[in-house]
Amino acid sequence: MTTMTNGALAGIRVIDLSRVLAGPYCTMLLADYGADVIKIEQPAQGDPTRQWGPPWFGGETPDGSIIHESAYYLTANRNKRSLTLDLKSAAGQAIAHRLITPADVVVENFMPGALAAYGLDYATLAATQPDLIYCSITGYGQTGPYRDRPGYDFMIQAEGGIMSITGPAEGAPHKVGVAVVDITAGLYAATAILAALHSRGQTGNGSTGRGQWIDVALFDAQLGWLANVAANYLVSGQPPARYGNAHPNIVPYEAFPTADGHIAVGIGSDEQWRRFCALAGQPELAAEARYAMNAGRVGARAELIGRLRGVFAGRSSADWLADLRAARIPAAPINDVPTALNDPQVAAREMVRTVEHPAGPLRLVGPVARLSATPATVRVAPPLLGEHSEVILREELGFSPEEISRLRQEGVI
Repeated sequence: MTTMTNGALAGIRVIDLSRVLAGPYCTMLLADYGADVIKIEQPAQGDPTRQWGPPWFGGETPDGSIIHESAYYLTANRNKRSLTLDLKSAAGQAIAHRLITPADVVVENFMPGALAAYGLDYATLAATQPDLIYCSITGYGQTGPYRDRPGYDFMIQAEGGIMSITGPAEGAPHKVGVAVVDITAGLYAATAILAALHSRGQTGNGSTGRGQWIDVALFDAQLGWLANVAANYLVSGQPPARYGNAHPNIVPYEAFPTADGHIAVGIGSDEQWRRFCALAGQPELAAEARYAMNAGRVGARAELIGRLRGVFAGRSSADWLADLRAARIPAAPINDVPTALNDPQVAAREMVRTVEHPAGPLRLVGPVARLSATPATVRVAPPLLGEHSEVILREELGFSPEEISRLRQEGVI
């Protein structure tokens, strides 16, 4: 059994040696597009995130077994097959080599140089498999003075600058509420792998072209998505300030308290500003020359926002949202997560998918990008630990039942 379909990456095999989030998220994206992803996990233990609960999904199954899978593990492992393999053993390394030889892509997030001891580093594999695309995801990359430091999302957010600009303007620094460094590193890794697959196709006949080593660092990913905030500093030389929910370059563009809650408003052009002033019944604001252009509004941020807070406080959130949207001014409610995931737009876009799991129907956030001819799909649930070990060893590597039994007894699988 494989999880391959007629998706955009059908026929591409990925050996996933990664754990936790950045690597598994990357390989899940590839799997959504049809790649056959084999997740290699440590026998008995598996991916550490399997233990990162509560919350747990599962319970007692019809056959009397107990299944508990952490929500964290379920986040990034659908559409994959799980093979348990002790990479520290010679037999485990030999099996890994046999799996990788016909594969297209390897993704790993071990410490730099760690896999060389197992003969599973890029230099060793590429010597006999030059078409291999090998992606390493680490905290700080394969070079530089920090290469041997472990990388964790929270620490990278702290060190990479994002916490200095996140949180209330007068409060303490805050991390982003999800592991956004891991997620974006996984995104960067997935796009780099797609680029490498394309490049390989240009340098030879299909999979016989030139592979390459992809080096993705969480720290680099964090710096990369500083985006306009980094550019502001590089252009001006001025350290970015913390603005809470406000925008450093656009005013007004933040959350405002209303008579019964809060809403987000983003007035991104001078034309929108004029429409807002008319809608809000504030002709005096529109008439003030210093507010006419965005640069002036940025310069008068504190005074203008103070005046606008009084304006927004006079009406309910629902009234404001209805009128702002009618006037084509960007505005939105500030939803909690349950409200967001149950929004009618989410249902229309099928952004929450249900897939069958041994423990029952499992709901997951679905693929984001829509391809008209080769859409990403949610085909199978995240695998149980070692769920496909015997099938892979027997059907794809030719192991006999007796050999598989011996490998299990020896703790190799």
